[in-house]
Amino acid sequence: MLPAMSSRSTHGTDYQPTAEQLQILRTASEFAYQIWESRTVSCQTFLRSYPLDQTLTRQQIDDLIQDYTLDENYQLADEAKVMSGLRHLRTLLMMRWIWQDALHMIALEQLTDELSEFADGCIFFAKNYTYQHLIKKYGEPTFINAQGQVQTDDMAIMAMGKLGAHELNLSSDIDLIFVHQARGETNGDKTKGTRSIDNKRFMTRLGQGIIKLLDNNTADGFVFRVDMRLRPWGDGSDLAIHLSALQKYFSLHGRAWERFAWLKARVVGHIEPPFYEQIQALIKPFVFRYYVDYSAFSALREMKSLIQNQVVQREDLDNIKLGAGGIRDIEFIVQAFQLIYGGRHPQLQIKSCLQAMQALYTLEYLERSTYEQLQAAYRFLRRLEHGIQAINDQQTQRLPHDRQWQHNLAITLGFANWEGLLSTLNHHRHNVNVPFERMVTERQIPDHEDTGLEPEQLDEQIARLNEVLTKDNRELLQGFWQSKMVANLSDEARERLDDAYPVIVHALLAHQEQQQLANTALPRLISLLEAICRRSIYLVMIAENPNATIELIPMLSASPWIAKELAQYPVLLDTFLQQRYRHLPDKLELRDILRQQLLRVEPNDEEKLLSVLRLFKKNQVLAVAASDVLAERPIMKVSDSLTYIAAVVLEAALERAFAEIVKRYGYPIGQDGDPVTEADCGFAIIGYGKLGGLELSYSSDLDLVFLHKIKEQGMTTGEKSVSGMKFAARLVQKLMNYLNTQTRDGRAYEIDMRLRPSGNAGMMVVSCHAFETYQMDKAWSWEHQALVRARAICGDKRVTARFCEIRREVLSLPRTIEQVRTEVTSMRIKMQKHLGTSQWQQQAGKFHLKQDAGGIIDIEFLAQFAVLAYSHDHPSLTKWSDNVRIFEEMALLGIWDQQVCQDLTDAYLRIRAATHQLALSEQSLLVDELLWKETRALVQDQWQHLMGVDDAEDTP
Repeated sequence: MLPAMSSRSTHGTDYQPTAEQLQILRTASEFAYQIWESRTVSCQTFLRSYPLDQTLTRQQIDDLIQDYTLDENYQLADEAKVMSGLRHLRTLLMMRWIWQDALHMIALEQLTDELSEFADGCIFFAKNYTYQHLIKKYGEPTFINAQGQVQTDDMAIMAMGKLGAHELNLSSDIDLIFVHQARGETNGDKTKGTRSIDNKRFMTRLGQGIIKLLDNNTADGFVFRVDMRLRPWGDGSDLAIHLSALQKYFSLHGRAWERFAWLKARVVGHIEPPFYEQIQALIKPFVFRYYVDYSAFSALREMKSLIQNQVVQREDLDNIKLGAGGIRDIEFIVQAFQLIYGGRHPQLQIKSCLQAMQALYTLEYLERSTYEQLQAAYRFLRRLEHGIQAINDQQTQRLPHDRQWQHNLAITLGFANWEGLLSTLNHHRHNVNVPFERMVTERQIPDHEDTGLEPEQLDEQIARLNEVLTKDNRELLQGFWQSKMVANLSDEARERLDDAYPVIVHALLAHQEQQQLANTALPRLISLLEAICRRSIYLVMIAENPNATIELIPMLSASPWIAKELAQYPVLLDTFLQQRYRHLPDKLELRDILRQQLLRVEPNDEEKLLSVLRLFKKNQVLAVAASDVLAERPIMKVSDSLTYIAAVVLEAALERAFAEIVKRYGYPIGQDGDPVTEADCGFAIIGYGKLGGLELSYSSDLDLVFLHKIKEQGMTTGEKSVSGMKFAARLVQKLMNYLNTQTRDGRAYEIDMRLRPSGNAGMMVVSCHAFETYQMDKAWSWEHQALVRARAICGDKRVTARFCEIRREVLSLPRTIEQVRTEVTSMRIKMQKHLGTSQWQQQAGKFHLKQDAGGIIDIEFLAQFAVLAYSHDHPSLTKWSDNVRIFEEMALLGIWDQQVCQDLTDAYLRIRAATHQLALSEQSLLVDELLWKETRALVQDQWQHLMGVDDAEDTP
C-alpha cells in the first residue's frame, strides 16, 4: 500500500494544528483524537495535502482510492493489501471529516455529499476489482438478447436509503441492491483455463466479493457496513436479481413500504445507457403513480402506525432518529407527499430530503412555517446525529448517557451546557411531531348511538357500574383507585387515566348488557390497568379508541390467557385496539410484516432482534386467539395461522443466524464443491410433531431437526476459517439463542430437539446422508411414526427436497400390516401407562382429551398406522403430514371406508377445538367423561376395528 501523498504537491512542512483545534477535536471525538495521537505523522501528511479548510472533489476521492490500493511497485495490490489500504484511507478521511464538522468548517450538504462520493468510489472500485478476478476464473457473463445477439451481462449496484439520496452520515451503513440484466452463463473455456457458470452464480460471487472488500471487519476495521436486506424477498434470497425477475416482483409482490425504499434508489457508477434506461423504466412506475395516489393512504397509515408503535414499545426518547419527532418522522412526512403527488409533479421525483422539502414548499404542499421548521429540525438533527456518531465511530442515534460526553457534545454543537442542547432538541421535536400527527390521520370516533361517553354522563355510569358489580369487585375497584401506585402517578399519567376511565366504564357496561360478564372481566381489567398506568401512552390508546375498547372487554372475560398476556406484555395492547385480529394474515403477509419490522433493526443489534422476533410472535398469536374467541375461524384455519407464524419466525431466525455466522467465518463449502449462498445456504429446518402436522396450539413448543448439505471437513471462505461441521454447530447454537433465550419479552418458542437422530445423544445438526442412514438402519419404529408428522419448514430448497425424498423412501419401506399394528399398539400402551389418567381419576369420571383411550393420540396413531402400513403399495399416502389429509387420502384410495375416515376426522377436529378453548381458558385437558362419551366411544370402536385389538386402556 502506497501513502496517498506520493503523487500530491506539498505545502512545505507537515500540517500542525493549533492547540485550540486539537482541544476541539478531543472534545468532539475520542475516536478521531486517538487516530491523531496514534498516527500523528500520517495525519499531518494527509492534512498537508488535504487541508481542513478545503472540500474534496470526486476526482480527488477517486485518486485517493487508487493511491491507497497500489502495492510497492505501483501495481494494483492483492486482496489483503487492497482491503487494508481502503480501511486506512477511511480512517484518515473520518478523522478529517469529524474535525471539519467540529470546527464548523463544512456545511451539512457538503459533508454528506463527500461521504456519499467516497462510498460510491469504493463501491465502484470494489465492483471492478472483483469482476476482473472473477472473469479470470469463469470468463465474462453473457446472455442472448431479444434480437438473438450475445451480450455481456452487467450488474447495476443500486444505492438505497441515505446513500441513494447522497445523504450518508458519519457512521452510516450502506443499503445496496444488486440487479443484473438477464439469465445466461459465462463464456468460460476449459482450454483457456476458465470454466463456465451461470450468470446467477457469477453475480452472486461478484456481490459477495464487493461486500467482503467493504464490509469485512479486519484488524484495520471496515470501510462500510453493507446492508442487503432491502433486496426483493430480503434475507435468504438471491444476492442479485435479474431485470425480468425484478419486474415480476414489482408487479406481483411489491409492497407500499418498498415504494418508500425505491424512491431513493440510484445507480452507483456507470452502466451502459440501455441497461440504465431499463432499470429506470421499472422503478419509476413502481414508485410514482400518474394520478394522485389516494390508494397509498391506507398503506401510509399502516406505516405511520408501525412507526408510532415502535416509539411506544421502545419508549426511546434518547433516539433522535426513531424517537417521536425524530429524523424518521421528517422523512416520512416528505416521502409520503412525494409518493402521493410525485406522479403528477416530476419536480418531486428527487432523492434528497432537503431538496424534496423545498419542492413541496414551492408547490404549496407545505406551508412556509412548516417548511422552515422541518428544514431547521432536519439540519439540527443531522448535525446532532453526526456529533453522536463522531464520539466513538458508532452507528447510533442515541444521546450519550455519560455526563462528560453529554457536556462535550453540547460544547461541540455550540451550546453552553447539556440542558441548552436538550431544550433546543425538544423544541425541534415538537415542531416535527405536529405535522407528523396530522399526516394521514384516522382518529376513531365512537359509534353514533354511544352517547354515554359525554362527561356529564360519567357519574350516572359509575353508579350503574356499582350496581352491576359484586361486593368483592367494588372493593377491588376502590382499592385500585386508592392504591399507592395511582397516588404516585405523574400528573400527566393521572390525567390520562382520568381521560381513559369513562371509556372503560362505558365498555364494561356494554359488556354487561350483552353477556352479563362484567364481573368476570373486571379483575383482569384491573391487572391490565396496573400494568399500563406507568406507561401511560397505552391509556391514551384506550381513550382514543372507544369502539375497540368495547371489543377488548369480552376478550378479557373470555380468556384469562389473553388477559394475562396483555398484562404481562402491554405492548401487545395496540394489536387489540387496532382490531387487527379481524384479518388474519396469510404466510406471505406475515413474512412481509416481520421483514418490515426487522429492517428497523440494525444488523449488529442482537437485543433488538430478539425483541422483534418475540413481540411479532406474541402479537400474531394473540390476534389468532382473539379471532378464536370470537369464533370467526374454524379450528383448521386457526392452527394454520399459528403454524405460519412459527414458520415465518424460524425462516427469519435462520436467515439472520446464517448471515451472522457467515460474517464471522465466511461461507461453508457445499457438497458440489462451491461455497453456498444466501439463497442456497445448505441448511434446512425440519418440523416434527404439532409443527410438522400443522396443528400448533397457543403454547406449543417446536420439535425441530436440523439438516445440512455442506462438506463437513471443508473449510469456510473467511479469514477466520472453520470446518463446515463447526460452522453448522455454531449456526444451530445461534439459532437456538434467537428462539429459546429468555428475555424480558419472554421466549420466541421453546425448542425440543429430542427427535433428532440418536436423540439427546446425537449431533445438533446432521447431513442429509447421515439422516438417511440413521432412518434406514438404526431408527426405532416409533421414530418412523414420528417421521409421518415431519415436514420441511424452511431453508435451502435442495436440502428440503432431499429430506422429502428420504421421508418418502423411509415411509414407503415394505412392512407387514401385522408388524405395524403390533409396533404401533405397543407404543400406544406405553404412552397410556405413563401419561394417561390414574385409576382414581377414571373412577371420578375424568377423561384426558389427549392421552386417554378414545382421545386425540389414538386418532393420531391411527393415521400413522395407515401411512406406515399402506404406503409401500400406495406412495401417495406419504404426501401429507397432517391427520386430516391422511384420512382423506385413505378414503380416496378406498383402503378405509369413507364414513370411517370422516368420523375420525370429525372427532379429531372436535377434540382439537376443545383443547384450544381449554388453553385459552387456562383449564386442564382433564374433562368430565360424560360430555365426551359419544366421541370417545366412536374413536375406541374404530381403534378396535382398524387395529384388530382392544384399545390401550383395556389392555392389561
